[in-house]
Amino acid sequence: MEQQTFENWLAKSGLGGIASRASLSGGDICKTEKITTGGGRALCVKQLGLENKARAPKDFFKAEAVGLRALVKAQAEAGNQIRVPEVVGQGDSFIAMAYIAPGQPEDTSWLSLAEGLALMHGKRAPHFGFEMDNYCGHTPQSNHPCDDGYAFFAEQRLLFQARLAHNSRRFGSNDIQRLETLIKQLPELVPEQMPCLVHGDLWSGNVFFDGQGRPVIIDPACYYGWAEADLAMTALFGGFSEAFYRHYQVVNPLQPGWRERFPIYNLYHLLNHLNLFGGHYYQQAMAVIKRYG
Repeated sequence: MEQQTFENWLAKSGLGGIASRASLSGGDICKTEKITTGGGRALCVKQLGLENKARAPKDFFKAEAVGLRALVKAQAEAGNQIRVPEVVGQGDSFIAMAYIAPGQPEDTSWLSLAEGLALMHGKRAPHFGFEMDNYCGHTPQSNHPCDDGYAFFAEQRLLFQARLAHNSRRFGSNDIQRLETLIKQLPELVPEQMPCLVHGDLWSGNVFFDGQGRPVIIDPACYYGWAEADLAMTALFGGFSEAFYRHYQVVNPLQPGWRERFPIYNLYHLLNHLNLFGGHYYQQAMAVIKRYG
């Protein structure tokens, strides 16, 4: 079977060949470019770097495409306050999206981001999990359907990451025991919340604003989970504007103490960063665990 590369997809797409290409800033996993086709279509194309091709699963970009399409649908239902790139094509080693030129936020830009996210979070999902397993970074993310949010967060988020770290000797057996002590307290620490579609990796690097100041979200790790967990990630690496959090609360009020719960939700991302990068993320993760265990 012919390999699904960007070049052979483009040759069959009817969009024309590559008229120009320019590198774009991106994450640690993919090479990202703006590619203009002979037919005048501007695309944002992500391809795995050579060092990652051997270890990338075939559904890596399929998972991203499914997440982007879920967000497009959710934002259409929420009034399109937030832009999400349209998936134009996807294969084993690439994803091609409509290119959105970056601009600067306007006075109302953060309010639009808050409103679109709050409306999306306000719609109940059928269960916790998702329609397929996917990835957070390039770490596998388990999304088996589950009706219990505490069980889902414990097993498919915290313990899943902790076991990966234990297998790579970045996390000890005693560390897992302390984590399990925290997990037993989850029903007392976290209020009950309905499942909703979440972006899953909503830090500042995955948000920008277009030429009209409209918010754009990219690089999702979508699943059906707790809204507060999505908001928590916004505060892990710098945080969003205070206007964003205030307006979110107007549209989708949160239960008291929501900011104090952010470290519990972000423990998942700290453990994931421990698995991805090692280093000081162990100390950060353990500081959260020791607070409760």
